[in-house]
Amino acid sequence: MIAVRNPWMMASAILALAALLFPLSAGESALSWSDIPALSVSVLIFAAMSVWLARGALRGLPLGLLLLGAVGLGGGMSLYVLYQAGAGGEAQLGFWLFIFALWTAVWCGLDAISSFRSLNTWAQRLADLLVPLMFGCWLLFLWEVLTVGFGVPQVLLPSPSMIAVRIAGSLDILAADFHQTFIKAVISGYVMGCGSGFAVAILVDRVPFLKRGLLPLGNLVSALPIVGMAPIMVMWFGFDWQSKAAVVVIMTFFPMLVNTVSGLSAAGVLERDLMRSYGARYWQTLFMLRLPAAMPFIFNALKINSTLAMIGAIVAEFFGTPIVGMGFRISTEVGRMNVDMVWAEIAMAALAGSAFYGAMALCERAVTFWHPSYRQRR
Repeated sequence: MIAVRNPWMMASAILALAALLFPLSAGESALSWSDIPALSVSVLIFAAMSVWLARGALRGLPLGLLLLGAVGLGGGMSLYVLYQAGAGGEAQLGFWLFIFALWTAVWCGLDAISSFRSLNTWAQRLADLLVPLMFGCWLLFLWEVLTVGFGVPQVLLPSPSMIAVRIAGSLDILAADFHQTFIKAVISGYVMGCGSGFAVAILVDRVPFLKRGLLPLGNLVSALPIVGMAPIMVMWFGFDWQSKAAVVVIMTFFPMLVNTVSGLSAAGVLERDLMRSYGARYWQTLFMLRLPAAMPFIFNALKINSTLAMIGAIVAEFFGTPIVGMGFRISTEVGRMNVDMVWAEIAMAALAGSAFYGAMALCERAVTFWHPSYRQRR
């Protein structure tokens, strides 16, 4: 009798063996596992390995790496069935049971890696990096398999491979759109919005009545719909990037203002009393105590605004822009039913926004490494 310590791996083995009993595809080019002997043997090996691991033979990072390697080979087999064996659009139960077997193996592998703890810095960093990386790769693989396996029309949802081909063939267009939207509108609007919000927060902190009069107004303005403000900014500042930067300023100003005002109140009463006992003036207390204590709040606003700025600039381009820009390209290509180009622009915007957010997170780590709020996250 097998002592099962890992039910997920036993479930993966059962699903893999069950997949061998059902056809891979239907239609004129109907396939079964017996038509591809090499793949059938590979599935048996995968099932045997799953049974072995279900007994608790490996744990932690070695288990996760072994499973992810096996899943990678299984994923390659699945793509071979879809593209080379002609099962695209006609995949049957045998194929989907094997995908579920891979899913359970991925679940077990990522769980093992995420629970791994080691005093070895490089091993721990590898484990911390593998979980989001492999989880993202698995989601892309599922997207590819589902769209191709079910024969989803390109106009509804193109596969990641089609989007990648479009990106590779449209690098010049994507580069021009990125420069227009991100470099010109997002960066300039982000700097002006966050900078002005920070400056006004210092003024609000210095002049008490502004806190009562300006902050409620800020909450009102921050609730205004962007689709209502964008056409007005286009009328005021024209069709070029300046109007998009103005929308970004509106979207980023008040989050920075509110977070900075809250952060300036984060310093403890004892610390402020100590500064008064030393005879410190307002500006000395501000720069030596209150601003350092407010840094987690300020960086929180910077990270929030890094995504808001991208959204605001793209939406603003829907309401008037030169014949370049991410928002312009998305609205134009949707009308032409070039959905793969739309997804290419979305992918570029997501990567740019994620990189921008990551840069702010790295800056936060460098500036607030000493703060208790950061040390508690380690």
